[in-house]
Amino acid sequence: MPGELSPSGLRVLREVAQRGSFTAAARALGYTQSAVSRQVMVLEKAAGRALFERRRDGVTLTVAGARLLPRAIRILDELDAAAGELTGDPVASGAVRLGAFPTATAALIPGVLRALPGDVVVSVREGSTPTLVRSLRAGTLDLAVLAHVPPFRPLDAETPALPLVTLAERELLVCIGAGHPFAARDAVEADELVGQVWVAGRSDTGEALPGVWPGLPGRPDVRYVVRDWWSKLRLVAAGLAVTTMPAVAVDLLPDDVRTVAVRGAAREMRRLVLAHRPGPLSDAARYVADVLRRQTRL
Repeated sequence: MPGELSPSGLRVLREVAQRGSFTAAARALGYTQSAVSRQVMVLEKAAGRALFERRRDGVTLTVAGARLLPRAIRILDELDAAAGELTGDPVASGAVRLGAFPTATAALIPGVLRALPGDVVVSVREGSTPTLVRSLRAGTLDLAVLAHVPPFRPLDAETPALPLVTLAERELLVCIGAGHPFAARDAVEADELVGQVWVAGRSDTGEALPGVWPGLPGRPDVRYVVRDWWSKLRLVAAGLAVTTMPAVAVDLLPDDVRTVAVRGAAREMRRLVLAHRPGPLSDAARYVADVLRRQTRL
């Protein structure tokens, strides 16, 4: 017979589902990794079955773990709400948890927040698209603005699939410094990008580094790898490297950075999509989703 499931164990379940590893969950919870391992052992013993599948590239939930997760989220939300009421903290009925990848956080989210009425309280969490997808599945986000790249497959392998709305679909551009030889041109040929020095972002998935033009022959000269997109732009402005940029961010570029389109190859399109967990949205989340759609049409 299953034992008692503790709130601490359920929090570990939620964080591991969201973060994709025991190490990242421990960091988020402020625990040591050994403490997380103990909580996992106790939780699985209480459940009477394995809840986590350990893999070389991280941790995923088993069928039993995925079945337990939605109930764990509801229990933890109720406990957090009860704790807030006991301490006198207001519980916002119009609260929405919104995630966005870094470029969208800078280019889109401020305008959305300004357009919302005061009774809709939005918290924003920035992260990579894989991290935000895990957060949606773990129930710690209501909505997420994500980058979707060709061939536009489902965002993860779980079922049911996350509902998606395409907010925009535009060409990928290349950012160059104002003193770069390409700076006076509107477009360059794809083969002219061979031999350029690139600054890229970090990849959570081990796939191609974001910031490098896809499909270049050989191994691109990725001399700089940084996490912050503004750091990428400063390296570009200094004439040290070039990088790619979705068109959604063009209005935010500083004066010493230019963009050029790329011709002579298949068009590289990028989608800006809005995702949410399967199931109905709250009224507040639905309102925020509508504002996001309107803002991207402007």
